[in-house]
Amino acid sequence: MTAIERSRTVAVVGAGTMGQGIAQVALLAGHRVLIYDIDEAAARAGRTAVRDRIERMTAKGRLDRAEADAAIGRIESAHALADLAGAALVIEAVVEDAGVKRALFASLEKVVAPDALLATNTSSLSVTEIAAGLAHPGRFLGLHFFNPAPLLPLVEVVSGFATDPAAAERAYETVLGWGKTPVRCADTPGFIVNRIARPFYAEAFAVYEERGADPATIDAVLRESGGFKMGPFELTDLIGQDVNEAVTRSVWESFFRSPKFTPSLAQRRLVQSGRLGRKSGHGWFPYGEEQGPQAAKPHTAGPEACPDTVSVVGDLGPAAVLVDLMEEAGITVTVAATGGPYIQLPGEGQLVLADGKTSVEFADVVYFDLALDYRGATRIALSASEDTSEETLAEAIGLFQKLGKEVSVIGDVPGMIVARTVAMLIDLTADAVARGVATAEDIDTAMRLGVNYPLGPSQWHAELGQDWAYDLLHHLDERCPGGRYAPSLALYRLGYATDAEGVGAESADAEDGA
Repeated sequence: MTAIERSRTVAVVGAGTMGQGIAQVALLAGHRVLIYDIDEAAARAGRTAVRDRIERMTAKGRLDRAEADAAIGRIESAHALADLAGAALVIEAVVEDAGVKRALFASLEKVVAPDALLATNTSSLSVTEIAAGLAHPGRFLGLHFFNPAPLLPLVEVVSGFATDPAAAERAYETVLGWGKTPVRCADTPGFIVNRIARPFYAEAFAVYEERGADPATIDAVLRESGGFKMGPFELTDLIGQDVNEAVTRSVWESFFRSPKFTPSLAQRRLVQSGRLGRKSGHGWFPYGEEQGPQAAKPHTAGPEACPDTVSVVGDLGPAAVLVDLMEEAGITVTVAATGGPYIQLPGEGQLVLADGKTSVEFADVVYFDLALDYRGATRIALSASEDTSEETLAEAIGLFQKLGKEVSVIGDVPGMIVARTVAMLIDLTADAVARGVATAEDIDTAMRLGVNYPLGPSQWHAELGQDWAYDLLHHLDERCPGGRYAPSLALYRLGYATDAEGVGAESADAEDGA
């Protein structure tokens, strides 16, 4: 099945910001575009807004005059649904109400040709539910563009329960021809991005609710150690707390209130108090003159002396590059190949990579968080219990400061910040792949392009090792029971999968002790 020909008309129903953006994408791809809105004045305003954007692109040299004039000549506002009869593709971008959308498509079905595709841009509603009642649901699917549609490349191509595979493929090829990056997805709550992204917010809010760290510190650790472009607190203030919380609640309800997607009580209180973020002047952070996330200072430890010598016991795994960094910084490092893994400090304390356990369980342990790239990271989080000696904590702080890192000391939170977030992203991805939601490659693409993650979850899994996420979540589940952190069966199976060296699971006889 090939893409829709450029000579065919594309119609957009809904003349708001998203509708205008989708119309602009189709228009600049060479299609004649009709914009329809129940409010005819809004349709005309939408057409004018798209024309104005094209004029601005031309003025900035991003589009030549001839192309601009041709595009402007191809866009029109429609007066009635009947005007969309010749459209080969109709994309809906109206209010997020399943009843409204169902009624719209029931009317559209009576207007358009039998070979026309019908698509919804919903971000949270079931494509299958919206298609209910259609005489020909096989040509109906989801095309979820991300805002702003002209700039963001990702489009989720969502197949409902009754969507014809040929229709989904035609839509996929059409969007690909428009210069977008489409990913295929089954109709499940949140599709790809809004499903997989939940832990990025939820784990940060959980650390805050556990009094592990304040919002500015958590954001800073996820940015400067985890490699994320924005922290979850500043990002939800930008999105709107009401909008973000509504998506979380919708996914949670759609998964029959699974503990994996439990909403945050702290965020609920923000919404109830009217602190919705930037748009209301206050969210997690206050906004105004010289205020906002940039004005909030993360916890940063004061200077401490770095130990002259340390011992590295065992394989530090994802943090193995720390051996090189310490030697480059002039610290004498001795290595013991067996045991551990941990960094033995001179005062008899140990420095351990976050593994889902807590410092209070051990005699004198400081945990350090996962980093996307320990060499490039500018901040590292440490956690310690009240029983951890001041000497051990000071040595740990001094060591990372010697490596050129700012240090944030947080509470004794199992899994810390970056590590538990990444582990949960990996787990949800493994589960989604196993359930046929999307391929691992498409999920990685969606998370990098849709929400700008530094790595896709499957890439993280490959780099961190088969057992890393499972082990961390298993330890977290023991300390925080209730099912939220219980590793999925899919992640459990991946832990037994054959690795790159061809080493597989043991035989059943060996496992049973025979």
